[in-house]
Amino acid sequence: MLSLFGRSTTRNCEGTTRRDFLKVGSLGLGTLALPDLLRARAAAKEEERPVKDTSVVWLWLGGGPTHIETFDPKMSAPVEYRSAVGEVSTTIPGETIGGLFPQIAQNAAHFSFVRSFAHTNSGHGGGTHYVMTGYDHPPADANFPPVKPSLGSIVSRYRGPSHAVSGMPTYVKMSAIYGDGAAWLGTANGPFDAGGEAKRNMSLGVALDRVGDRRGLLKGLDRINRQADRSGLMKGLDSFEGQAFDLVLGRSKEAFDINREDPRIRQKYGPGLGEQLLLSRRLCEAGCGFVTIHFGGWDMHGQIVQGLKRLCPLVDRAVAAFTDDVAQRGLDKQILLVISGEFGRTPRINNNAGRDHWAPLSTLAFAHGGLKNGQIVGESNPKGEVPKSSRITPQDMMATIFTVLGVDLDLQYHDQAGRPMPMIYNGKPIGELV
Repeated sequence: MLSLFGRSTTRNCEGTTRRDFLKVGSLGLGTLALPDLLRARAAAKEEERPVKDTSVVWLWLGGGPTHIETFDPKMSAPVEYRSAVGEVSTTIPGETIGGLFPQIAQNAAHFSFVRSFAHTNSGHGGGTHYVMTGYDHPPADANFPPVKPSLGSIVSRYRGPSHAVSGMPTYVKMSAIYGDGAAWLGTANGPFDAGGEAKRNMSLGVALDRVGDRRGLLKGLDRINRQADRSGLMKGLDSFEGQAFDLVLGRSKEAFDINREDPRIRQKYGPGLGEQLLLSRRLCEAGCGFVTIHFGGWDMHGQIVQGLKRLCPLVDRAVAAFTDDVAQRGLDKQILLVISGEFGRTPRINNNAGRDHWAPLSTLAFAHGGLKNGQIVGESNPKGEVPKSSRITPQDMMATIFTVLGVDLDLQYHDQAGRPMPMIYNGKPIGELV
């Protein structure tokens, strides 16, 4: 049996620890078998839904990154409002971003920095649910479970849980984020967990001859079942079991092994977050449609400068390497990078030299994906408190991502009560980008 497990633990300022455990599948056994994913993909193909070859990598800065020190430095504001780490000039004429992102600034032609992204929930759980799903859910702040499917799960349902040719899962997560699951769309559309035990268990723990024996056994059992089943319901089992083995033993599995990558490329990306972004690029090349990466630690209520000096250089190096790599490989129209968190931080520095929760303005950036990049989108007021231009909402962000992925903006699925539920109810693609 091949079981893929993942566990992630994060702690925020509310003292909440969230653990995630997902059994992704097994070969021929278990509640969510890999052949089941392949059958779902085949069903999607039979429905003749159009599927683009585009992908999204979503870098989630967990804890609520400050919008001022990231992409809207406000150096003309009073000292208690402006960026505490200064600014750096970008290749976009006359525009700057936070001073700890010099490499991203030099790659700004690949980016669109959104300065009017906002919503209304300043809680960790509620804000995360809002941005992850497009729907506000205040009970999330009391640790109630998510009630809406995540963007990745919607894409999995729309395209089918695995790629028709490579067998690569449509939706992969590197580590857990609250609200990243399928909710009532069903377990089969949840994320394939590439973190923790999942990464180690991508290699079979049995000899190949035993795998061959297992495959032969399954075929033998299938022949027995076929003889007993005169209604034809067993038709196709051999095909799907074969595809399941091919995913584990074939080239799709190789995409998860960054040791196969050029050492010079690995060095450019760097360790940790860099390896996760490099792996994300490899997965997208192999047919994955949606990857989430959780890079936490941004809940900086005090000593924000020290915290930013620890995290920002890691993001700067890894993200710049990713955008360079994607462009050099000619994948800039196929892969979209999204950078966000659950909310921004208070515009005014507090008495602990930090910033507190602030949903009225948030960090959001896009890179590549065939969008009209190399620009600033939207504008905040002089102190970075609220949008000055029209507010861009989580629903608008979703609609923009849907457009890149070729997902219908009027898409609906039936919830657990059988009611048709729109995936987007009032969002529109960001006009400057599409």
